[in-house]
Amino acid sequence: MEKVIAVVVTYNRRELLSRCINALRNQSKKVDKILVINNGSTDNTQEWLNAQIDIDFITQKNVGGAGGFATGIKTAFERKYSWIWLMDDDGYPKEDALENLLADDDEQVCLRNCAVVDIADKKTFVWKTGIHPTIDLVHEQKVKDVAHPFNGTLLHRKVIERVGFPKDNLFLWGDETEYLYRIIKKYKIPCYTKTDSIHYHPLCTYSYKNDWTYSSNWKMYYYVRNRFFILKTKFSSSQPVALFMYFAFLAAFAGTILLYQKTDKFKKLGFILWPMKDAFSNNTEATPPYVLDKLSRSFYRDFPNYFIQPLKYIRTSLF
Repeated sequence: MEKVIAVVVTYNRRELLSRCINALRNQSKKVDKILVINNGSTDNTQEWLNAQIDIDFITQKNVGGAGGFATGIKTAFERKYSWIWLMDDDGYPKEDALENLLADDDEQVCLRNCAVVDIADKKTFVWKTGIHPTIDLVHEQKVKDVAHPFNGTLLHRKVIERVGFPKDNLFLWGDETEYLYRIIKKYKIPCYTKTDSIHYHPLCTYSYKNDWTYSSNWKMYYYVRNRFFILKTKFSSSQPVALFMYFAFLAAFAGTILLYQKTDKFKKLGFILWPMKDAFSNNTEATPPYVLDKLSRSFYRDFPNYFIQPLKYIRTSLF
């Protein structure tokens, strides 16, 4: 009998976590275990977890979604579960989601994903899924080569045996994409979205065109830095191509700043060099408090140092 464990990563969203756990408890195909990874929540999440008798949990320091999912997948793998079902705390699966994910399909070395649908209207796709804007217009049972980790993502342990665990040091924004590319690009493992298996999730309203506050938007550091790790995995057979694509991304990002940002344009343009340098030097030690502290200090005194490591990396990659 192959057992299924559901892994939920949470941080300071106790009410949303409770909703997700209740949805897991009420699945038509029962999960064998629910495991919550609590990333050092400072609300009453820990007290709530202590009161639950039917779920396991691990409390660790806040290492972001990347560290949370890495811990969850590794723990589930070490506990010998066959199927690992992954999700954040702000979404929840429809009652027949797991049953439909597992139905009519014996393939194990693949990545299966729920169809991720807007939690408000229950029909709009949160991210592009095939050619259809809404779930009610989809007629095929599977949308091949489309998946959106980690939102109702189902992995068999055989996939993990082949590709390993997610990078736990990326913190957020990119860890799920790097892992997806490792699975489907580097190891050529198929993926698909099962359209009769629904996972509800809030629509993503964030836009990089909106003016962001330079001194407080620490997430932008990880967005710029982690893109290089994503591209190195996507183009693992040609690192010069990965390097070229990263510079194309940086140029596009700089163009977005010039066109759409209203405040601190030159600071934001200069800021790009910092996560770029850390990406090229494989430096993943920056924490959100460190990023915020550095953003509050004068950027220009460190400006010359941001060119040295990138130049070394370019020389090594090309020559």
